[in-house]
Formats: sequence, structure tokens, C-alpha cells
Amino acid sequence: MLSKELMLKAYRLMMTAKAMADIYDANRQICKYVHSTSRGHEAIQLATAFLLQPDDYVSPYYRDESIMLGMGYRPYELMLQLLAKADDPFTGGRAYYNHPNIRRDNFPKIIHQSSATGMQVIPTTGVAQGIQYIETQKLKEYKVPPVVVCSLGDGSVTEGEVSEAFQFAALHQLPVIYLVQDNDWGISVSSDEARTMDAYDYAGGFKGLERVRCNGSDFADAYKTMATTIDWVRTERKPILVHAKVPLLGHHTSGVRKEWYRTAEDLEKHYKDDPAPKLRKVLLGKGVSAEQLDKIEAEEKEFAQREFESAVAAADPDPATVADHVFAPNPVTEEKGTRVPAGREKVVMVDAALHAVEEILQDYPEALFYGQDVGKRLGGVFREAATLADKFGDDRVFNTAIQEAYIIGSTVGMSAVGLKPIVEVQFADYIYPGINQLVTEISKSSYLSCGKYPVSCIIRVPIGAYGGGGPYHSGSVESTLATIKGIKIAYPSNAADMKGLMKAAFLDPNPVVMLEHKGLYWSKVPGTDEAKTIEPDRDYVLPFGKGAVVVEASREAMDNGESICIITYGMGVYWAKNAAKQFQGQVEVIDLRTIYPCDEELVFATVKKHGKCLVLTEEQLRNSFAEALAGRIAQVCFKNLDAPVQTIGAMDLPAVPMNMALEAAMLPNADKVADKIKFLLAY
Repeated sequence: MLSKELMLKAYRLMMTAKAMADIYDANRQICKYVHSTSRGHEAIQLATAFLLQPDDYVSPYYRDESIMLGMGYRPYELMLQLLAKADDPFTGGRAYYNHPNIRRDNFPKIIHQSSATGMQVIPTTGVAQGIQYIETQKLKEYKVPPVVVCSLGDGSVTEGEVSEAFQFAALHQLPVIYLVQDNDWGISVSSDEARTMDAYDYAGGFKGLERVRCNGSDFADAYKTMATTIDWVRTERKPILVHAKVPLLGHHTSGVRKEWYRTAEDLEKHYKDDPAPKLRKVLLGKGVSAEQLDKIEAEEKEFAQREFESAVAAADPDPATVADHVFAPNPVTEEKGTRVPAGREKVVMVDAALHAVEEILQDYPEALFYGQDVGKRLGGVFREAATLADKFGDDRVFNTAIQEAYIIGSTVGMSAVGLKPIVEVQFADYIYPGINQLVTEISKSSYLSCGKYPVSCIIRVPIGAYGGGGPYHSGSVESTLATIKGIKIAYPSNAADMKGLMKAAFLDPNPVVMLEHKGLYWSKVPGTDEAKTIEPDRDYVLPFGKGAVVVEASREAMDNGESICIITYGMGVYWAKNAAKQFQGQVEVIDLRTIYPCDEELVFATVKKHGKCLVLTEEQLRNSFAEALAGRIAQVCFKNLDAPVQTIGAMDLPAVPMNMALEAAMLPNADKVADKIKFLLAY
């Protein structure tokens, strides 16, 4: 039996939400940014919010302002985001209404929330994965076992990434509640147009994922269901889906009006399930007077209006802050430690990476490593994780399913609870299913949370052609990745750089993609023996954005105007070094070592010394990172150039062919680079 006080609290907040929606609609010129409201969804949202504890995590979606009100947020705070004001406590005026993220004492935590429908489900499941890991490893004692609530609309359940999250949660029995609010609409698409079953029926296909239905427009039923569900998850530490049927009383968004696509009959049907009149009727039956309820409605209308006027008067963001929080401050700014210890033998790159990860796992209990085939049986298809699961156990080094989106996106939630995940995508060619999470969630999290939720993770990606790998195991993806702002990209060309950059990546509180060339892993490709180096000590770190001069031109050649420089990375370093042997003292080679940040200071200074420049890449050349860099060089160094900036890369083909002769025809090599050097020197 619910107390009268609890129901009155819910009724008051329903009136608050209604008043807010009415104010927004009456002030459309002021409320110019797109927004949605919770009208029709208030009962299930308030019931959920009332039951959450400070150690819990919740991911509200864009129609969940009543969850925010129920947790104790002022309308003023929400309105600051609505109007994109400077003091918006969530995103500082950078994101839409009710896209919250927060780390506030005595409130449930909220990770960065995006607009991409259903994409919050993987990061939020990652939070539950992280909490389970913390509990099993005893890294922290919680006063109350936390639950994770992921709110989503029924239409978003058709997204493939939602199924990846359900599968992982069910398999690993994570403490997560998927709260599905089903209003029968996905913008203008009705449920019968979009799906053959609702979320409850869909969840039945995931063994180990419990499910329950409730009337989400009835506060008593919603509260009872959520109280039972949350208590069960706190105790049993297992996943469950709650399917709450609700009406949609407002517009899809302020920009997509309900009258554009919904019939009068449909709207009338939905208004019959308005949660507020239902709760009012119950309260009247419990002896609350109509006058008292009318007074509450009037008070909340007046209160919401005052809050709105204060929000309208609040300051806009300072344009000077627009570039703040792209990355969290990075402690690794200088090369430190012993790069070349005495008495050591050379190691191959794959072992340098393996040893770096092993040392990280030894030194940092919050670190763990997962991905496809990295577990105990195989240790990675390139043996890049060999023995790690044996040494650290299946909880810290483990296999995942073929779920690139989950592997990448789960790092958001893992990082949010203080863990430091290292994950692997098996081949660069297969990173594309995870690009959505990388772009939508990971890259934007620090920026749109104003630094509250940077994502600390390493995403290891074996990359490049290595002799007959074929069209789906030989590709290069650095240009695709380089277009994503908010991530860092390393591309080491030797064992020492591999280890130093891996350590720096781990210490960096931001997302890092480590591109690891398969052809350099063991130096089996002819001409790459120098990828083997003395392995640095465990204290060695190499900061991002610091390129290296790996071949120097002579002063005489430079003074005589008979030198060029080659800017490259990865396998290109060896093509350049081998080609340079034919031009004694005339070629200087720069190894970028990291794609982003890129050491443009070194690049521009080197180009200005020589006046002639070649940018070399393994990728298909047209519209590549290499061409973009060449364009920047041309802009910055124009007055110092003695020839147009040249580029060389793979042929513009859709894929690397299997046949090794065809592969060789497509890719650059030392001879092709030498021909380009001759052309430039003769210019």
C-alpha cells in the first residue's frame, strides 16, 4: 500500500512536468532548441526515480525529465539545458534538453547521454559490467549493492546494438534493469509498422534475462513493479527488463509536432491514459480534497514559471570556452624512464605489447583486458595476449562474443566506475560495427559532460597488410579514425615505441586507439628487422604527439638544396628507410608515431629545412589522412617549399586483394618510394 504522502509527492511532480511542458509550448520562440517532454510517461519515471540510491547509476533518455525531477533536480537546472545556458549543470550549453550526465553527491550517477536512439544501452550495460567486476574483485565496498537502470523507448529495441547489450547482460548476469517505456510510437512510425513483437516478447529470447510487464501510466502499479524489481536486482545481482506501457501525450519533439502525423482518435486514446488524472482520482478516493489538488497544480504552475524566467535570464556560455574539455588533462607529457636498458636483447613488437599489458595488469588492479579470442585458450590470434589469462585469471582477461560494438562501447561504462579497460578488435577491417559507439558515445563523452566523464580506455587494433591476408584482414583504417574528434590514435613502428606508447595510453584518462601493424609484429616482412628493438624498462613512457627523426639527412645535402624529407608512420617507416639507402645523406625520415595528436611542430620544422616533402602511407591515398597532412604542410610551409608536396600510398581500390602479386601491385614499397624520391630531388 502506497502512502498518501508518496502519492502526493508524485502528483505534485506530475503537475510540475505538465507546467513545464505547457510553458515550453507557449514560449516556442524562446525555447528554440529541439526538445522532448515526459508527458504521459510521468508515473513510471517518478516511481523509478523515487527508488534509486546514491550509488546507483541511471541512464535517462531524452524524454525522461520526470526521472530527473523525481531524483530531486530543480526545473531551473533542466531549463538551463533546455535554453543552452552557461550554468547548465550537465553539458554547459552543449547538448539538448534532458541529455544529462552528473556526478553529484547523494544523487544517482548519470553517464553521458547521447541522442542516438538505443546507443545508451551498451555503455550503461558496461556500467553494470564494471560494478560486477568491482564486486567480484573486491575493489570497493558499497553500502548498498548498486543497481543500474537503462531507460529506453520500445522503438529503440529494434537497434542491433541493443541486442548485443542484452546478450552480454544475460550471459554474465549483470545487475541491470532495462526500463522500456512503450508508447507505440517511434517518431511517426507506429509499433505495428516497425516490429513484430514488443520488448517484453523480444526479451523472452534471451535466456537469463528476466522480464516483467507493468502499467506505466498507473503510479501504484509502476511503483510496486519498480520497487520489487529494484529490490530483486539489489539482492540477486541479475538482469531484468521492465516493459511499461505508457501514453504519448506530447510531441515527439518540439520540431516534430504530434498533429502532423497523429489522428484525433489516436490522441484521444492516449489521453485516456494520462497518469495525472488517474492519480488524482486515487487521491480523491483517499480523502484528499479537490481544492488541495487544484492548489498543488496552481503552485507548480507558478513555480515552474518562476524557474523558467530565472533560466531565461541566466547567462549564455562564453564562446571562449567552446574548445574546453575535448580531452581530460593528461599526466604523460614527457618521455620518461629507460628506453634502452643495458644487457637486454631485442624483442619483437608483439612481445613488447604483450609485456606492456602484463606489467599494467600487475601494477593496476583496476585494469582488465577483453575481446575476441584473447582469453586462455588462444591468447589472441596473433598471440598478442598469450599467457595473460593464465596469469591473471578469467575475470581479468577474457573472451567476448563477436560484438565489436559492445567491446568498444562498454568501455564507457567501465571507465565511469573507475576501471581501466583494455579491449581488442581482432582486425582493423572489423572495427566498423564499433564505429557507432566510438563516434556517438566515446568521442563525445568528455566534451559533452564538461570533463565529468572522460573515457579512459585502450582499444587495440591489429592493422595493415602482411602478405596474403586478403580483403578482410589487411585493411587500413587510420583515416576513418582520424576524422573522429575526441579520441587519440597511436601507430608505433617498433617495439620500444610500442611499449612506451602502450604505457602512456594506459595512463592517459582519454580514449586511445592503438593501431598495431600485423606485418611488424614479428618482423617477418622483409626489410622490417629494425622493428625489433631492445625492450624498454617497465617505467618507460612515450608521450603522444612526439614524432621521431629515424633517418637524418646530411648538413651538406641540406645546404646544397639536395635533400628531401619523408613524413610517414607504421610500415611506411621501413619503406622510407630502405628507399633512403639509395640516396646517401639526402633523405630525412620522420616517424609520426601517433596519428592524433600529430607532431606538426616537428613536421613543419623538418619540411622548412628541406623544402621538399613526401608524405607516405599504406592506406589508399585519395582523401586520406596523408593527403590531409600534405595539405596542411602546403598551407603552413608554402614559402619554404621548392616543390609541390608529394604523396604516395596504396592504389584507390576497395580492398586489398588476396593474391600476393596483386597485393604488391596495390601497395607502396621501397622501390616505389625511391622513384618518388628521384622525382622530388630532380624537381
